[in-house]
Amino acid sequence: MEQVTVKLSSRSYEVRIGGGLLEKAGEEIAPFAPGGRVALVSDDRVDRLYGDRTAASLEKAGLQVSRFTFPEGESSKNMTTYCRLLEFLARQRLTRADCVAALGGGVTGDLAGFAAATYLRGIALVQLPTTLLAAVDSSVGGKTGVDLEAGKNLAGAFCQPRRVLCDTHTLSTLTPETFADGMAEVIKYGAILDRELLELLEQRQDEDPMEEVIRRCVALKGMLVERDERDTGDRQLLNFGHTVGHAIEKRSGYTITHGSAVAMGMAVMARACWKNGFSKDNCAPRLEWLLKRYHLPTRCPYSLEELVEGMLSDKKRGGNRITLVAPMEEGRCVLHPVPVDELEAFLQPGMEG
Repeated sequence: MEQVTVKLSSRSYEVRIGGGLLEKAGEEIAPFAPGGRVALVSDDRVDRLYGDRTAASLEKAGLQVSRFTFPEGESSKNMTTYCRLLEFLARQRLTRADCVAALGGGVTGDLAGFAAATYLRGIALVQLPTTLLAAVDSSVGGKTGVDLEAGKNLAGAFCQPRRVLCDTHTLSTLTPETFADGMAEVIKYGAILDRELLELLEQRQDEDPMEEVIRRCVALKGMLVERDERDTGDRQLLNFGHTVGHAIEKRSGYTITHGSAVAMGMAVMARACWKNGFSKDNCAPRLEWLLKRYHLPTRCPYSLEELVEGMLSDKKRGGNRITLVAPMEEGRCVLHPVPVDELEAFLQPGMEG
């Protein structure tokens, strides 16, 4: 088993990575639920796959389990589902001595985390990621929230988990498309902070275990979160590809998945930065090769004009500027504020391929 400790001034927590951790969920979660009750939150697909197994482990540890499920997909990550979940927690009479356990991918973690942050002004949260994307990214760092009609993740709160248990056995049930979504975020970590990770991904074989890749990504994210818990500085590097990516997701009505949209966004940014003379190295060819190797798209199906409204609603906008994450050289990105009225001109070369 691999382990990473995220050390924050508010509270530190362990991220544990290995096979069979769902069977140990009860003993891991019990210390964070002294009141004896756990609300297990998952989408309907994950509940069918892992709900009974996880609930059995919790009950074996003496915990009373209530289960909340919702329809799978980004379209469920909204205020309606969030309010339903809050009402469920209230009906179950959970107290501040109880716990919410998020079993699933990024949508579940964001939704359950936002509910945990706001129900009774905050109760304990444990993340149980079942997708690669959630394991390497969304389960760590405390960002939670839901989408609004205007854009993605526009309502939310910070809620650091008490523990993260990443059972790598769950990766075996992912569809190829869902696994590829997670690889987009893995590639992102290499692009922004870790050239050696890019080299590892180039050499990796499909049958190789994922524990070391996940540990490396979690350690990188943990480092940024430790330096910038509230996402006002260096942590924004994690948004590489996300400004364009979120706009693509919204324009598609969320039929294009998060990982595919971020992959396109990263490729657009890498090409734009090189063609604008901003980058020291031309990072686009290697990045695009890696994205294609892991079955991810590199060309956007929409025009820049179709995406602008979504980008201007991005939560990384501050006044008349928006902070982009720009590749400078392979394995290193920087934050690059761009005036809103110059955004289209800066990004256009990246859309042209």
